Amino acid sequence: MAGHGAEEHPHGADRLCAAGDRVYSRAVRRGRVSRRDADPVPCLLELALLHPDPDDMDWLVPTSPQEVMTRLLRGMYDEVSASQRRVGSAVAAFEWYAGLGRQVQPAPSAGEGSAIRVLDGLARIQAAMDEATQACTTEVLTVQPGGIRREAELSEGLHRALTLRGRGVRMRDLYTHVARHGQGLLNYLELMGDAVEARTLDEVIDRLILFDRTVAFIPANTDRTMALELRHPAIVEYLVTVFERLWRLAIPLTAPLPDTGIEGISHREQSIAALLAEGHQDAVIAERLGISVRTCRAHIARLSETLGAASRTQLGVRIAQVGLDGPPRPAASPTLSVPGQESRTAR
Repeated sequence: MAGHGAEEHPHGADRLCAAGDRVYSRAVRRGRVSRRDADPVPCLLELALLHPDPDDMDWLVPTSPQEVMTRLLRGMYDEVSASQRRVGSAVAAFEWYAGLGRQVQPAPSAGEGSAIRVLDGLARIQAAMDEATQACTTEVLTVQPGGIRREAELSEGLHRALTLRGRGVRMRDLYTHVARHGQGLLNYLELMGDAVEARTLDEVIDRLILFDRTVAFIPANTDRTMALELRHPAIVEYLVTVFERLWRLAIPLTAPLPDTGIEGISHREQSIAALLAEGHQDAVIAERLGISVRTCRAHIARLSETLGAASRTQLGVRIAQVGLDGPPRPAASPTLSVPGQESRTAR
């Protein structure tokens, strides 16, 4: 319709304009809407929220809200996965450059020393972290991979956390969902009170600590006996962006994990199924989710039993058939049928 081009509706399905909201809501309630009523909101057709009724081309039928939610979640999942891959590439590049830096003597005029510094040994890492803690005045952002946090790990940085809390510094921590089961973490958060806010995800990037959005610390080797202290504004800003995107997708520690919508399959098993569909081995899946290989295999065995799979190959087929090969579905999902078994209705 003339005068109602896409430029008048610069939005996506995650934030409909007021007119689009009204028309789409009406279409969902009534099952369809006339083309004439939808003419003022071409965005609904462009976003595939409405499509022609094959039985009567004068009417438009809505895409189900469940399908729209799944599409949005898949888009966010792809975005975060791409960010995680870029961070992994950046860390690998840092390690390579750090290796070159140890082999040659830098020129006296080199100015990169203060922007990227290699900290070799736990003593130097701790000293640099203590220095950053003393200079911090507003916020600390951390990503803590792995599973249940050991008491020793929590005690290691407790003095810094208490110092920051005493100065009114805001702290936000990202963990894996598995960390929810650790009493030590719950005790730590209770001790810190409102100074710390924690959220969890199925999996997170490697360890990251950001002070005041000016200095970041990341591991420089697999056993974490070396670290990189990053003060280059562009690098730090990039890491802050990665953190904020992960934080937006994470679930507050005080909130329950969403239901999978498939009877007999837990949230963790849904995450394992998605990683299996990507072709990852058991050990890789266990590491990414912060669980032991033994626990991972126990979940895979339960998945096989629930989906009626007699082999790993058949399990892959079943995972795809019930839609577990992508990001978690929203809580309100349609009835799902597990091949070879009775229909399973979403909880």
